[in-house]
Amino acid sequence: MNDSSWQPEPVPAGPAYDAQVGPHTRPMPIVPDAAGRDFDDREARDRGAASDGGSPFRADTPPQEPMPSPPPPHAEHPQDSSPPPQKKRAGRDLRAAIGVGVGLGAVIFASLLIVKAVFVGVVVVAVVVGLWELTSRLQEKKGIKAPLVPLAVGGAAMVIAGYVRGAEGAWVAMALTVLAVLVWRMTEPPEDYLKDVTAGAFAAFYVPFLATFVAMLLTADDGPQRVITFLLLTVVSDTGAYAVGWRFGKTKLAPRISPGKTREGLFGAVAFAMVAGALCMEFLIDGGAWWQGLILGLAVAVSATLGDLGESMIKRDLGIKDMGTLLPGHGGIMDRLDSLLPTAPVVWLLLAAFVGTG
Repeated sequence: MNDSSWQPEPVPAGPAYDAQVGPHTRPMPIVPDAAGRDFDDREARDRGAASDGGSPFRADTPPQEPMPSPPPPHAEHPQDSSPPPQKKRAGRDLRAAIGVGVGLGAVIFASLLIVKAVFVGVVVVAVVVGLWELTSRLQEKKGIKAPLVPLAVGGAAMVIAGYVRGAEGAWVAMALTVLAVLVWRMTEPPEDYLKDVTAGAFAAFYVPFLATFVAMLLTADDGPQRVITFLLLTVVSDTGAYAVGWRFGKTKLAPRISPGKTREGLFGAVAFAMVAGALCMEFLIDGGAWWQGLILGLAVAVSATLGDLGESMIKRDLGIKDMGTLLPGHGGIMDRLDSLLPTAPVVWLLLAAFVGTG
């Protein structure tokens, strides 16, 4: 039983209670005098004793000390005074995040419906901006000078080559981009050369080469539907992880890398993505089957989660929260590409195995 409900018995106010009476002293009966005034029988005794010349108190009876008031309830139970638990709150401005997300989605879908080449241009812009964010953070936080010019030019060429020539064209463009990084860096002093070119090769693979698989998805006859499936499954996986993890998440998935992610959130990502994958394969992909969508959704949930953790690892090493501030509520372009980039080759490979590349 909680003692906090206990309260001291109220004491009525009035002249019948003097300063010597404590909150737990039983009140004395009130006796009216000849003039109609009320006083208690103790006062009568005191006056009688005074009239006899004696003291109002007996020598062997000290004045009654007031009883101490009971301590407040919270003094006995300090744990009861703790503030109530705070409600979970999202770490970002959800209104801005939703608005930016809807705007980006509108641009992507519009480019897919107009001309395929327009969407390839959107991918190229995203790649160049992502490279700029990554190389800028590397230089600011680690002093690593990965050459941006050959990376940007080579990255754009890589995406276009993948769309025009497929995987073979993408690999050739990747090799030429790394070679250009090696040569470009030779124009500066040799100190930190190995560190800079290694970071440049990593950036070339991480951003434009992985993004090339998105352009390769578009080359099929049902290319727009494949790209929509890829984007939709990744977004649904992230949404399921966020919703379930925010509501039910208790067990940390990788606390040293990303403390906000939970195992419950991962289960939510898998469940949401598998359902969405079954629907997409059944209704969007030519020749697809619902059971293939279950496999596709599971693979997307795992790759998207690993991609998110991978960039979280990079940002922790750099000591930053976001790669940029270009997208309100989201951070930078790289903060939106983290789960998309590693998922693109997974979706391309599984769709090629299930229904072919045509």
